Formats: sequence, C-alpha cells, structure tokens
Amino acid sequence: MHVGSGARVSTGEADAGCGSGETDEPGWEVDPDDEPGAAVVATVGRQIKAWRESVGMRAGEFGAAIGYGEGLVYKVEGGKRIPRPEFLDKADEVLGAGGKIAMMKGDVAEVRYPKKVRDLAGVEARSVEIAAYVAHGLHGLLQTPGHARALFEARQPPYSQDEVERMVAARMARQAIFDRLPAPALGFVQEESALRRPIGGVAEWRRQLGRLLEIGRLRNVTLQVMPTHREAHPGMDGDITVLKFTDGTAVGRSQGAFNGRPVTDAKQLRILELRYGIIRAEALNPRESLALVEKVLGET
Repeated sequence: MHVGSGARVSTGEADAGCGSGETDEPGWEVDPDDEPGAAVVATVGRQIKAWRESVGMRAGEFGAAIGYGEGLVYKVEGGKRIPRPEFLDKADEVLGAGGKIAMMKGDVAEVRYPKKVRDLAGVEARSVEIAAYVAHGLHGLLQTPGHARALFEARQPPYSQDEVERMVAARMARQAIFDRLPAPALGFVQEESALRRPIGGVAEWRRQLGRLLEIGRLRNVTLQVMPTHREAHPGMDGDITVLKFTDGTAVGRSQGAFNGRPVTDAKQLRILELRYGIIRAEALNPRESLALVEKVLGET
C-alpha cells in the first residue's frame, strides 16, 4: 500500500517555447507502465489535435494563444504529457469547442496521479473502516501539504520538483475520505516521536500539529499516540493497515508479516487485527493523545 518512487529528469526547460512571452507550465509525464492512464491521455491528446487542425491553427499559434510553449502542445497532443485543467480550459476557449474539451478534465482527473496511488485511493474510498498503525512518521491521510512536500523533497534519489508536486497533490486528494458521507470509521495510532520531528520547519510543524488536532476531534476518527517510553509492542516490525468493506471483506498489510504482501485471508487478517488491538491497548487513549498533541504544540 505504499507508493514506489523513481526519479526522472524534469523536462520543463526542454518543453519551453521560444517566445519570450510564453508560459510553459509543466504538465505531468505519462507513466508508460500505466496502460489505462496512458490510453486516456493519448485519446485526449488526439482530440485536442483534431480540434486544433479543424480550425486551421498551427501548434505554435495554438500554444501562443493559450499561453503555453509549442513543445508542450506537441507533447500533450502526442499523449506524452498529462494536460492540467487550466490547459484544457484555455484550449476549449481558443478552439471554440463549446465545452467539449473542458469536459475532458474529468477523464484526465481519473489518471492524473500514479497508478499505485490511484489504486490505494480507490481502496480507501471503498472502505467503511480503516485501522492503521504507523511506525515511522505520520500516516499520509493525516499530513498537511507542506509536511508531505518536505518528505518527498527529502527522497533519494530525488524526485524532480514537478514529480514532488504531483505526489503531494495525489496524497492530498486521498484526504477527500474525511468528507465522505456516510463517514467511514478511521483509526490511527502514531508514535510520539512523529509528533516531535519538525518536518518542514517550525511553522509547518505547528500547522501539522494543528491538523492532527482537527482530525482527531472528528467523530468518526480515533487518533491515538504510542508514548516513546512504552516498551516493545507488536508494531515494532513496521506499519499495520486493515481496511474493511461493506460486503464484509477486508484487506490488510503489515511490513512485519506475510512478507509485506496484502492479505485477504481471514486467518491472516485476524493476526493483523490482534496485533493492532494490542497496539491500541498500549497507546494513550484518544483524549490523552489529543492532550499530548496540544502539549507538544504549546512547546513549539
């Protein structure tokens, strides 16, 4: 359930148009291994090209009209770059498409994030209950944008800045789960050490602690903190996550069990739930946990 990483060299400069007044806001590279996503982007690109040619506009003219570089236009039309919503809005207006290009924003939105992130977000969106223990750092659903950005920027080998922003946007999009109705039951156990590491600097650290308090007070959320002075517990081997669905099925994963593979077998799920239950019992209760977060915030 964790997203793999891979560094690519940013092509923003190579895509820049020659005109000094052009803006070439980078799009997102298409992952060649993401066949469904690549097919959608290729279809959108072909339609944009067809609209452009139908009005007799050259790629350079079109790019100048919408404020993007000619190189980026060719990449979008060739299905090699994922167009951002603003690109599609401007293209629709300039080409007189009457909303037919702009409406493709929904199709693009479905594939704008890496496939592994989309798969994870899809599983989370279908769940009615999530139980998660995180051994290091904060769970992605709890992170602020600045916190997430600092983590992605610290990765080695490094992401390009465009990839960093893409991953941050993907992580934030998953947090739509907090707005779902009916609300799922969400349980998080975090190590105390995660509260005390100033990821992103002091100002961002304070924002992150404030976000934890905000989420921890939601009626469908149980947020607990495992004190640093606790002795060994079943989560020492790594993260544990269990997601349950409306049809009674579930999926779980732990870095310290079953070779880290996702499991759906009832016996294996019971083992993960047993471990998570003991972790919860040894952690501070929700009220004590929020009090500790407030204390750390007051000390920053």
